[in-house]
Amino acid sequence: MKRAVLLTLLAAAAAVAVLLVVRHLERPPAGPLEPAWDRQTCAHCRMHLSERPFAAQAHTADGEVLFFDDPGCLFAWEEAGGAAAAIWFHHLREERWLAGADSGFVAAAPTPMGWGLGAVDRDEPGAIPVDEARRRVRQRGMPAAPMEGGGDDGQPAH
Repeated sequence: MKRAVLLTLLAAAAAVAVLLVVRHLERPPAGPLEPAWDRQTCAHCRMHLSERPFAAQAHTADGEVLFFDDPGCLFAWEEAGGAAAAIWFHHLREERWLAGADSGFVAAAPTPMGWGLGAVDRDEPGAIPVDEARRRVRQRGMPAAPMEGGGDDGQPAH
């Protein structure tokens, strides 16, 4: 009888430990992760992430990390119903990631999918806010295929 109780307690303790580990693993990362450059594909357009200055990532509430080759792809993914708990953009000119709330966007060309947007610090002169960049992508719609260049107004080339 004592042995049965002990085995039951051990089994219950093991089950609780497994649940705690699973719950911990499902939490979104606390900060940006590095993609497998040139091997990881964009969650929206499926192109490989190869140009660091234009990469972006979304962390979902269930802990999934999605990578994007262009800020416009992240915005298009959101527009299609994607829900992110946190977003990060690679800085256009520096080797660092910016949290979505700390990001602004400037015109850049060419970009991987032709959106013409590059992330910078939000207080950089001439930077537009994230919501304005998102609005421009929504207004433009998703390109059917990769495009070269972008206009000086931050809009993708036609």
